[in-house]
Amino acid sequence: MRLSDDVLLDVMARFQAEMVKGLGRDTNPTATVKMLPSFVRSLPDGSEKGEFLAVDLGGSQFRAHQVKVFDDGRQSSQLESKSYPTPKEVTQGNGAELFDYIADCLSDFMETRNLKNKKLPLGFTFSFPCRQTKLEEGVLLAWTKHFRVRGVQDTDVVSSLRRALQKHQDIDVDVLALVNDTVGTMMTCGYDDQRCEVGLIIGTGTNACYMEEMRHISLVEGDEGRMCINTEWGAFGDDGALDDLRTEFDRELDLGSLNPGKQLFEKMISSLYLGELVRLILLKMTKEGLLFNGKVSTALLTKGKIEMKHVSAMEKYKEGLSNTKEILTGLNLFPSEEDCVAVQHVCTIVSFRSANLCAAALAAILTRLRENKKLLRMRTTVGIDGGLYKTHPKFAKRLHKAVRRLVPTCDVRFLLSAGGSGRGARRRLDAALAPFLLPPGTLREVRDKMRAELEYGLKREAQGKATVKMLPTYVCGTPDGTEKGKFLALDLGGTNFRVLLVKIKSGRRRSVQMYNKIFAIPLEIMQGTGEELFDHIVQCIAEFLEYMGIKGARLPLGFTFSFPCRQASIDKGTLVGWTKGFKATDCEGEDVVDMLREAIRRRNEFDLDIVAVVNDTVGTMMTCGYEDPNCEIGLIAGTGSNVCYMEDMKNIEIVEGNEGKMCINTEWGAFGDNGCIDYIRTKYDREVDEGSLNPGKQRYEKMTSGMYLGEIVRQILIDLTKQGLLFRGHISESLRKRGIFETKFLSQIESDRLALLQVRRILQQLGLDSTCDDSIIVKEVCGVVSTRAARLCGAGLAAVVEKKRENRGVERLQITVVPLPSAVCSFALFSTVLRETVKELAPQCDVTFMLSEDGSGKGAALITAVAKRLHNVGQK
Repeated sequence: MRLSDDVLLDVMARFQAEMVKGLGRDTNPTATVKMLPSFVRSLPDGSEKGEFLAVDLGGSQFRAHQVKVFDDGRQSSQLESKSYPTPKEVTQGNGAELFDYIADCLSDFMETRNLKNKKLPLGFTFSFPCRQTKLEEGVLLAWTKHFRVRGVQDTDVVSSLRRALQKHQDIDVDVLALVNDTVGTMMTCGYDDQRCEVGLIIGTGTNACYMEEMRHISLVEGDEGRMCINTEWGAFGDDGALDDLRTEFDRELDLGSLNPGKQLFEKMISSLYLGELVRLILLKMTKEGLLFNGKVSTALLTKGKIEMKHVSAMEKYKEGLSNTKEILTGLNLFPSEEDCVAVQHVCTIVSFRSANLCAAALAAILTRLRENKKLLRMRTTVGIDGGLYKTHPKFAKRLHKAVRRLVPTCDVRFLLSAGGSGRGARRRLDAALAPFLLPPGTLREVRDKMRAELEYGLKREAQGKATVKMLPTYVCGTPDGTEKGKFLALDLGGTNFRVLLVKIKSGRRRSVQMYNKIFAIPLEIMQGTGEELFDHIVQCIAEFLEYMGIKGARLPLGFTFSFPCRQASIDKGTLVGWTKGFKATDCEGEDVVDMLREAIRRRNEFDLDIVAVVNDTVGTMMTCGYEDPNCEIGLIAGTGSNVCYMEDMKNIEIVEGNEGKMCINTEWGAFGDNGCIDYIRTKYDREVDEGSLNPGKQRYEKMTSGMYLGEIVRQILIDLTKQGLLFRGHISESLRKRGIFETKFLSQIESDRLALLQVRRILQQLGLDSTCDDSIIVKEVCGVVSTRAARLCGAGLAAVVEKKRENRGVERLQITVVPLPSAVCSFALFSTVLRETVKELAPQCDVTFMLSEDGSGKGAALITAVAKRLHNVGQK
C-alpha cells in the first residue's frame, strides 16, 4: 500500500486518459469515468438575488433548505435548514415511496417556515450519478452508497419528484435545477472565492467535478464557454486500470460489498471502506501470529466492526497509544503495547494511501485545467467537503502535500465548504451561541453594576429591598494560631450533609486534624417539612457521635448552613430563603439554630454547644485564613454561587460600631433579580429559570453555578436539534429529561484533553446517539456556556477586589481569594478564564487564588474556635 511519487504520477496519467475517454462522444459509452455534463455553465458572480428552496438527498439525512440571496454588494446570503432521517424502508424501498417521502418532508419544512403561500424555485441536490441533457433533467445511472431503491434507475428523477410534489396541492414549487453534491460544493465555495473551479467530496463516498471548456465536451452541443463536469471518479479502475495497485485486501473487501466490481477507486479511498480494509489486514496479521498472540476475536471476524471513526482516533499520535489501546480493548482485542504500535501503523498506511490516490486523481484534473488555459503556472481553488477531510486528524495535510508535490506548477488553495446545509448550520449555531460571547465592555458594565449593588446592600435603608443582601455574619476575626481543642462541625449545603470532628492544636506544632462522615439528603427530605429535615440532620449527628465514641461529650459546634440567613449574632441565623433545590416548609423566616436545638431536644440522646452558624463561603475563607493572613475573600462556584469578604465596620450601616472588620456574606446569587442584567440573559437562561423551583430568583447564580450550567446546555441542544443541527433532528427521550447534563459531564466534555471519540462515548452513556459532527458541536456548546459562567463570575469578583482596594486606600492591592473546590472550579477552562477576567477587570489588584482543602466544614470548626477564643478574652 506504500505508493511512491512515481507510482502516483503514473496513476495521474491513467486518470487523465480516462477523462479524455469520458469526454468523447464515441468513447464515453465504454468509459468507466463517465465525465457527466452538469449543465451548470458558470459560477456565482455576486449579482444573484432572490429566495429559493433546495432539497438534498444522498447521505444519512435528507435536508430541506430555504435560501435568501441578497443584492447588497456584499454577496450575503441567509440559509435556514431542517434535517429529516432517511429510514431503511425509504432508501431500500420503491421509487414512489422515496419521492413521496421527499415531497412530504418538503411540505413539512414549508409549513414550519410559513412558506406555503409562496411560489418558489427549487434546486434538487441528488448525490448519485445521473446523465443530464439539461439542467432540470437527470436519468439515474446507478445507485451508490447505501441506497438501493427499486424502479428509479434509468428514469428521470426530476420528473419523479415533480409527480410526488403534484400530490401536495397546498405547495407550489418549480424544480429548476438538478445538481450533484460535488457540484454544489464547488458552487458554494465559488460564492466565496471566484477562483474556485474544482469541487471535491471525500467522505463516505468520493467524487470530483471541475469547469471544462465546452469545446472539449463532445457530448453537448456548442463550443463557447465552460460547463461543470461531474467526473464520477469513484468508478475509476472498474475496467481493470488499477488492478496492479489493488491488494488482496481490496479484492476481499470488494467481493463482500453490495456492488462487487464497481466503484473500485471509491473503495480504495473513501471513509466508508477504510475501516473495513484495516479490519481485513489486522485479521490476516493475527492469523499469522503477528498480533494479539494469534487470538482471532469476534470483532476481527465481524464485517464493519472497525469503522473510520476508530481509524481516525487511533491515528491521533499526540495522545500516544491511549486511544488505540482503549478502542482495541473496547473491541475485546486486549492488545500489548507492541500490538498498539502495529495497529496504529496499519491505520496510518491505509489512510495515507487514500490521501495519495485522491491527490493523484485531483492532480490530473488540475493539470487539465492548467493546460486548457495554456498557462505555465496556475492559481486556483478547490472547494472541498466530506467527513474524512474534516474529521481525520492527518488526512487534509497529507492530501495538500501530495497535490503540491505532484503538480508544482499549480498554486492550490483548499477551501473547506460550509455549504449546503453546512453553511446555514454554522450561521445558526453562531446565532444561538452569540449571546453567550460577552465583550469586555459588557463585562465592565456587569462589574460596575455588581459594585453598585454591593454598596447599596450595606446601607440601612436598603434592608428588605436590596437584591444582593450583604448579610453580616458576626465573624469579626480570623484565626491567629492560638486556637485549640476539639470541635464538631456540620456542613449542609447540597444533596450531601457532613458531620466532622476537628481537633486543633496550637503553638509551634499547630495543626488541624479532621474526621468526617457523609450522609445523603434524600429529595423527599429536601422538599418535605422543616421538622423532617432537622430530625434527619440530628439522626446523622447521632450516628456520627456513636461511630466516633463521643456521644457523652458536650462539644462546641459550628454549623455551616449554606443558604442566605440574616444574623443578629454569631449563633443566630434566620433563613431568608431556600436555594439549590431545597424547599423544606416552615423554615423561611425561622432561626435555623433554634430549629437544630429543638430537634436535638426531641431526640433527647445528647447535647451540643452551638457556638456559630456560618455560610460555606465564610467557612472556606476562614480555612485559608488559617494559612494565609492575606486571605480576606471566599468564593463559591459550585452547586451555588456566592462570595464573602472582610468589610470595614464603618461601612456596615446595619451593625453598630466603627472599629475593626466583619465578614459580609454577599449572597450575590440574587444579583440581577431586580432586572439590572436582563439584557445579557438569553432565551435559554429564561427557560431554565422558568423551569426551576424558584422562578425569578437567583438569576446570577443560574448563569454561573454548576447546578444550572448543564440545564442551559440541554436547552441549547434541544433548540439546535429542532433546527436539524444535531442528532439528525431527532429529540430523544433522554434529551427531554431535565437534569441529564450533570456538571461533571460538562467538565469532561469541554476538556481539551478529551478526544471526540470519548465525547461521543459520554453522549452515548447519556442516551444520545451522536455522530462526530454532533460531538464537535456539543463540545463547543459546553465550552461557550462554561466560559460565560467564568467571565460573569470574574466580573463579580473584580467588583469585590476593587472595593477592598479602595477600602484600604492603596494604589495596588495584594489579596488572596479562596475558591471552594467544586465541580465547576475544577473545570480547567473555568478556572483559567476566571483568573484572566479578574486580571482584566481589576488591573490594580494582584489576586492570588489559594485552593481550600475541605474548606467549609473545617472553616466552621475554626470559626467556632475563634469565637470561643474571643469569648474567653472578653470574659477575662
